[in-house]
Amino acid sequence: MAVGRQRGRWVPMAVSPGLLLVAGSFAAFRLLNRGLELLVPPPPSAQRNRWKWRNICTSLAHSVLSGGGALHSPSWPLSLLTASLIPGYFLEDFVDMLCNQKLHQSWELLFHHSVVSPEYIGFALVALLVEINSIFLHLRQILLMANLVHTSCYRLNSILNLGTYMVFRIATLAWMSRWLFLNRESVPLATYSIGTAGMAIMTPMNVILFYRLLRRDFFKSSRDVQWEKEQ
Repeated sequence: MAVGRQRGRWVPMAVSPGLLLVAGSFAAFRLLNRGLELLVPPPPSAQRNRWKWRNICTSLAHSVLSGGGALHSPSWPLSLLTASLIPGYFLEDFVDMLCNQKLHQSWELLFHHSVVSPEYIGFALVALLVEINSIFLHLRQILLMANLVHTSCYRLNSILNLGTYMVFRIATLAWMSRWLFLNRESVPLATYSIGTAGMAIMTPMNVILFYRLLRRDFFKSSRDVQWEKEQ
């Protein structure tokens, strides 16, 4: 709670509940990130990239939370809470990548975090359906770092990853683009412009990512696998 001065004395000032939620979720995800080293220690193959192991495990926890919250949208309080907690995670991930990774290696994810806004809760919850696919994307990275590429678990995850990618990522982005176009008259110009620009950039980025996943998981070479593990 902030304080202010009135007639020579300090008086308490109200703090936005939304700001408290963002600060609380940031702190919770930061603590989770630090605690994961003990809860889920990196395998020997990931020792060189310990921070990335923690980052991906934290991202997996976020995807399970936000994807589950988006699917449970009929429960409005849970949906509202989920949408309110997400900015705290995005801020934590933003800080983690800036501190541990070069900008040119992480600009795509940083941009993704910057264009997701909770201003329209229903729209934001639909956007969070993308996180259902992110569960399998993060599992894929974990399996890669653990040197479990040549396993049935990795193969099954690859199939589920591409399937959910089409349903929860490509189709969701298409619906969001359509919604923005149909509601352009009722959305403030600034919000519409940012949303349209975001969709125009995110859609080709996700198509390119789909091509990369298809090539590396079903038409991969050993060089592709080794390069991806080192990123």
